[in-house]
Amino acid sequence: MRDKVYFVSDAHLGSGADTLERERQLCQWLDSIKEDCKTLMLLGDIFDFWFSYKYLVPRGHTRILGKLAELADSGIEIHFFIGNHDMWVFDYLTQEFGAIVHDEPVVMEFYGKRFLIGHGDGLGHTDRWFDFVRVFFRSRFCQRLFKMLPSSFTFGIAHRWSDSNKRKHAKKDMLRYLGDDREGIVIYLKERLKKEHFDYCVFGHRHTPLIMRVTELSDDLDSQSLSNSATYVNTGDWLHNRNYAVLNPDGEMQLSDYNSTAF
Repeated sequence: MRDKVYFVSDAHLGSGADTLERERQLCQWLDSIKEDCKTLMLLGDIFDFWFSYKYLVPRGHTRILGKLAELADSGIEIHFFIGNHDMWVFDYLTQEFGAIVHDEPVVMEFYGKRFLIGHGDGLGHTDRWFDFVRVFFRSRFCQRLFKMLPSSFTFGIAHRWSDSNKRKHAKKDMLRYLGDDREGIVIYLKERLKKEHFDYCVFGHRHTPLIMRVTELSDDLDSQSLSNSATYVNTGDWLHNRNYAVLNPDGEMQLSDYNSTAF
């Protein structure tokens, strides 16, 4: 019976020497969940880089694209949240197999629970340089400029920049929980929780698998003394850890990895 919602993020397919094996394992995992998966949430950076040309498809990713099309054809609803690495997917996945593409966090409801779901980049504004780069890359000007340049040139630059960025973050030990005051997603969630209630907030981007409570005092004038809290779930990544999260029909979230180890 298809009654579960699955979440996965940050596979960064196309990056690293093990990208083909990572893609195969992701497809194997998708095969393993297809019997009970009602909705699949791809929370960004599934591809390390992507650009949707009008008449061309970037080289590679044939296994995952075929598998996603197969799942969609079988009736599974697929949502794709663009990340900071695959922000230029545009409407390709929608046209190919009906994926619902989101470019910002969205609110959804499942089994009586209220969810805030997104990739997680650019939230909390903890890095002004990143904010500037994010706005520039998402601009029409940048997209048009990219289309004008040869793909052999632009894709090479994009992958080298991406690999360099991941190595920099690993070297700075950024791939761990940094504390409430330095985690952009947590800062963002506390601001949202001042105004509205969520049961779960599910994001990727940080490559740090965790489940924790986030609490903030409400701004509601009628409930100044009340705190609002939600369970923050970060799906970790598929790049190193093969993490994923699942929502069960009883409304409970579980964080696991492909080796079947529950958190």
